[in-house]
Amino acid sequence: MSTSPTAVLRQATPEDVPVILELIHELAVYEKEPDAVRNTPEALGAALFGPAPAVFAHVVEEHDGGASPRVVGFALWFLNYSTWEGTHGIYLEDLYVRPEARGHGHGRALLQELARTAVERGYARVEWSVLKWNEPSIGFYRSLGAVPLDEWDTFRLTGSALAAFGTRT
Repeated sequence: MSTSPTAVLRQATPEDVPVILELIHELAVYEKEPDAVRNTPEALGAALFGPAPAVFAHVVEEHDGGASPRVVGFALWFLNYSTWEGTHGIYLEDLYVRPEARGHGHGRALLQELARTAVERGYARVEWSVLKWNEPSIGFYRSLGAVPLDEWDTFRLTGSALAAFGTRT
């Protein structure tokens, strides 16, 4: 699928793992958590391309004529399940487009590919989280017709709280 005359949207391949991890680090910097990424090429590769992958990714690469294509954005996602709808949905874990490639429709194309996948497979929804301070992204998502779930809060059990709770008898 093409996003513009000089860009191509495609499913990620094992060769994309290093650049996807690079983009994950860039996203962490953008989200003001530059030291939070613990992922490795081996772990990401196994998650995306191991014997039973449960995580999926698409990338956008720009072509500028003679040079090698350059990956400028990605969407990493997995399936969730709605007990009320009785079907899967797509949870978008990360969507990121490099700053210099924004405004060319790449983020829109990545989200539209996930929406197309959901529609084709009969899934009930595509959903994701966004940081409350990230107004540019919130505006972008609203422009697509996405709505915030104001009555829901995200909870997370992690770190020492997870370890303590998970080992209680």
